[in-house]
Amino acid sequence: MNSVCYVLLVLAVFVSLISPYPVWIGLHLLNLLTLLMYGADKLAARRGWRRIPENTLLLFGLLGGWIGALVGQQLFRHKTQKQPFRTWFMFSIAANVAAVLLGVWMMFGR
Repeated sequence: MNSVCYVLLVLAVFVSLISPYPVWIGLHLLNLLTLLMYGADKLAARRGWRRIPENTLLLFGLLGGWIGALVGQQLFRHKTQKQPFRTWFMFSIAANVAAVLLGVWMMFGR
């Protein structure tokens, strides 16, 4: 399951690179992929199947899929109570937002 997620991430990067708006398309695909991963992990948890590692879920959120992760958490009621994961998840959101703000400041703030 983990390798499938990374193959889909590479596919999303490829699709975004051939589109006229690569950043926006890439972010949308990454958020959609992250949302689907939360749904797949919830289904795997219920069925007793092999799960998606928490590090993979956190990495996809850190890369920019945190909006899809937030929606997936609420939609599937998944990973909303596990405190160590929630702490690292909030840290990944803060790090992603800080990186975006730093990038915007470096591009336009000088």
